[in-house]
Amino acid sequence: MQRLAVAVGSPPAKGATHAVMLLDLNGFKRINDVYGHNAGDQALIIVAQRLLGTVREGDLVARLGGDEFAIVATQLPSSETATGLALRILEKLAEPFVVGKVEDQVSAGIGLCMLPFFCATSDEVLRRADVALYKAKAEGKSALPFFDESMDQQVRERDYLEREFSKALSQGKIRPYFQPLVDLSGNTIVGFEALARWTHETLGEVPPERFIAIAEDLGLIATLTDQLLLSACSTAKDWPDQTFLSFNLSAIELRNRQRGERILRILDQTEVSPRRLEIEITESALVRDMDAARVVLSTLRQAGVSVALDDFGTGYSSLYHLRNLKLDKIKIDRGFVNGMGKERESAEIVAAVVGLGKGLGLTVTAEGIENAGEEAHLRSLGCQQGQGFLFGRAVDADDTASLLAAQLSQDAPRSAMPADNAQI
Repeated sequence: MQRLAVAVGSPPAKGATHAVMLLDLNGFKRINDVYGHNAGDQALIIVAQRLLGTVREGDLVARLGGDEFAIVATQLPSSETATGLALRILEKLAEPFVVGKVEDQVSAGIGLCMLPFFCATSDEVLRRADVALYKAKAEGKSALPFFDESMDQQVRERDYLEREFSKALSQGKIRPYFQPLVDLSGNTIVGFEALARWTHETLGEVPPERFIAIAEDLGLIATLTDQLLLSACSTAKDWPDQTFLSFNLSAIELRNRQRGERILRILDQTEVSPRRLEIEITESALVRDMDAARVVLSTLRQAGVSVALDDFGTGYSSLYHLRNLKLDKIKIDRGFVNGMGKERESAEIVAAVVGLGKGLGLTVTAEGIENAGEEAHLRSLGCQQGQGFLFGRAVDADDTASLLAAQLSQDAPRSAMPADNAQI
């Protein structure tokens, strides 16, 4: 901190610049967990030696704690020189090293803040470097972003959104909406997919991909899942017995081996039969922890819950999962469905997936159906179910009852369900 204060208080020569870097290792926790803390200490020593061997004479290298380091480099000829120094550090750290008798390697993220800037202080320099480091760590690999004002704005917005999300969650303001799933052979509603919705007082509609990621980062995804599923099941309880509820499970939740039992307790609490629940998972969620996923899915399937593989064809090992996991349904990604009329390859993929589903005895649902032509083509292929703008938007709990009542009155579902291009 003394050296940093000197750099802040001593402007660089004309045309030169000072650079402050914060560096955090990727993969260090794994070394500690797999090989032990002695190996972790050896790795830190090696990293420190490599840093000292890469910076210029007179530059400061400090270990702040854990696997985080700081570098103060003064009187650099230009910002490009700072970039070159950071790149050399990343290259040096990426070289394999031996801890004990095992060869391993790490990568790192580096956040850079350049001096001088208006009203600079030591604390503000570190804050800016830390903001840049946060962006580097978010990429999960070697990266070296410079701090800029837009980055700072993003961090402040994220902090605000985190605080507002926690408040909304505690107040029950994040609710499930329900998108109809239709039997293509008769154009009747057979189920609804629950979709998380959050309307903020000033931000408006916050996209699920934003607040679900926040829930995961804050360790609140289990609470969010419980609240949404409890609310969705309470709504589904009043639907006809043959109408099912489809619910998405996040990758982190699929790694929680007790999640299956928790879902069954919610079903019991709301008096909804497990056979009326369909859990949607993605291939990316499966590959995070296949063993844990198998435990969760096995618990659910034994109780009668069905399992659907969402966005089929967009992952890395679809056929492997179909062979090794007991699945009930595959959902064709909307990108393939929307591309059927434009690209021969998309049309062929959709036809192949429908055929695959038939051969394996799986229900096939097409996502993102937007027009009657897509629906007719999918029906001709033998695709059983569909959802999308053509059949309507996601609606609140009260409107599901209205849609089902209209269906009982012989009204076609699409006349009761206007398209909504704001649907997610």
